[in-house]
Amino acid sequence: MSGGMAASVGGGDARSPASLAKAPAADGPVAAVGAEVPGIVASGVYAGGRRVADIRIDEAGEWARRPDHVVWIGLYQPSMELLVALQEQFGLHRLAIEDARHAHQRPKVERYGDCLFVVVRTAQLVDGRIALGETQIFVGRGFVVTVRHGASASYAPVREKTESCPRQLAHGEDYILHAVLDFIVDNYRPVMETVMAEVEAIEDRILKRELLPTEVERLYLLRRDLLRLRTAVVPLVEVCRKLEHDDMVAIDEEMQPLFRDVSDHLRGVQEEIDALREVLAFAFEASLMLGQAQQTNITRRLAAWAAILAVPTAIAGIYGMNFEFMPELKWRYGYFVVLGGILTACTVLYWRFRRNGWV
Repeated sequence: MSGGMAASVGGGDARSPASLAKAPAADGPVAAVGAEVPGIVASGVYAGGRRVADIRIDEAGEWARRPDHVVWIGLYQPSMELLVALQEQFGLHRLAIEDARHAHQRPKVERYGDCLFVVVRTAQLVDGRIALGETQIFVGRGFVVTVRHGASASYAPVREKTESCPRQLAHGEDYILHAVLDFIVDNYRPVMETVMAEVEAIEDRILKRELLPTEVERLYLLRRDLLRLRTAVVPLVEVCRKLEHDDMVAIDEEMQPLFRDVSDHLRGVQEEIDALREVLAFAFEASLMLGQAQQTNITRRLAAWAAILAVPTAIAGIYGMNFEFMPELKWRYGYFVVLGGILTACTVLYWRFRRNGWV
């Protein structure tokens, strides 16, 4: 893929950056779309690893066709008009434009002629929930276009980091693609750390008391969010594998190890997600088991007190049958003996239940 941007600028265009910035716009079929148009975050051109100028969309195609230059355009939820303008400037495929317009695509990498179309899912924490966004990346000879949808961090730090390393940025489109992918994968880490801290706090509470219904619901939501994040991470491993090995994707051999590094980070994230989902499953089961144990304990206590109260109830029932010939009814000490017997029986039962931990 690289080749639109060499390590040195001298071979392709001898003009200075100042003169390049003043170069006339290319004559194209698309009306001028200025940087103030909603949806355009950044639009610049680079040569030899250094930023040459900020450009308009209607200039992008002309700059991308110049030897040793790379146009890097960042969009956020662009309109169809803006995407069509880019399509005409760079010759992007119609199907890729439709995918970029309508998000909710599975992570993938596709090749349309000389252009790569990469779809990646992003993740952020929004109001305590894992929100997924989407980024589509068009990579062709002399240009890179990123299209963000939904929950996603700004790629301004990526630009700042790459611009601070001109030697690496001189590798062109391949390095920019790697930098964006690496930034997206790195942004999974804060999400995972926050969820992990919350899971550990829930585990500590489980050992001390039964979880409240709201906490059990939170366990379920976290596990569901982690499953959604996993469906976004796992296919991205295959995307990086194709960028690293697939002959259909013409990535510079010098850049391929960088995509291998991204794959390693993704596998680490996947392992953490799987581990957290297991922990949440165990926590949910532990909460259920503790709840059942508490219910069993309550049942035992109720059964023990019912057994204790059954003694006086039974005796009172016997002497309440209104039979005329009951010898104990005429006995002077019968009342006291019966009360003593009730008290003794209840005391013995209480002591046994207490000893067994039922009361």
